[in-house]
Amino acid sequence: MSIHPAIAPGNVAVITGGANGIGLAAARRFAGMGMTVVVADRDADQLAIAREALGEGHLAIETHVADPASIAALAVEVARLGPVAVLMNNAGVGRGGDALAPREAWDRVLGVNLFGVLNGVQQFVPAIVESDRPGLVINTGSKQGITQPPGDTAYNVSKAGVKALTEGLAHTLRETTGGRVSAHLLIPGFTYTGMIARHLPTQPPSAWTPDQVIDTMLDGIARGSFYLWCLDNETTREVDNKRVLWNALDIVEDRPALSRWHPDWKDEFAAFVSGKG
Repeated sequence: MSIHPAIAPGNVAVITGGANGIGLAAARRFAGMGMTVVVADRDADQLAIAREALGEGHLAIETHVADPASIAALAVEVARLGPVAVLMNNAGVGRGGDALAPREAWDRVLGVNLFGVLNGVQQFVPAIVESDRPGLVINTGSKQGITQPPGDTAYNVSKAGVKALTEGLAHTLRETTGGRVSAHLLIPGFTYTGMIARHLPTQPPSAWTPDQVIDTMLDGIARGSFYLWCLDNETTREVDNKRVLWNALDIVEDRPALSRWHPDWKDEFAAFVSGKG
């Protein structure tokens, strides 16, 4: 069974943040399906490794997704291969800090994680729509953009923005192309990527591999799912669902912000997750 009409031999796939981790796993998978893959990343050393891993017929291009001019230059290079069928906006950074962190830290995280996705969407999606061919857009979000754990508010904001952006894009594409071009939100769990490896040199037992994320991503796309929700080796889907629901109930029940971590509500949250609340 076809995963998606856009994923086909000879079609072009563009993946930002494609030189390692989830992006490289996706690049290898698409290349194995006969697609022509372009990986874009700012890390020249990792790009060289990715170029060797993918082999002949694919491109690895140094790109700074936060810079619209760099994304425009990427599009010029990609155009030589033919129309883009699959766009995966995957580049991401972390450690932006809380609401009172320095502005430059916020600019860095929002620039890559949110505006980098927007730059990719605005540069490539209009041409995908105009091509009259099947198209697929995958934007990488995060569970943190949904459940909002304290500690890295800048990252949470950026990924919440990606969620809203992708939901809006999916609606627009459904209305304008009738589903010929679709958008999907990839929501990884704890995954051992290059960003994590900088701080944890050994993969923790609780983390998934990037290949497990791509397996789940492709299964979800084949089912027609918008939310490509991934697990890890620590948290079940049932617990994930209860965390998401609890956050929504903060609004409905007028509880304190992030009540899951509030001292007056922590015990009630624990009972809710355990099924005793």
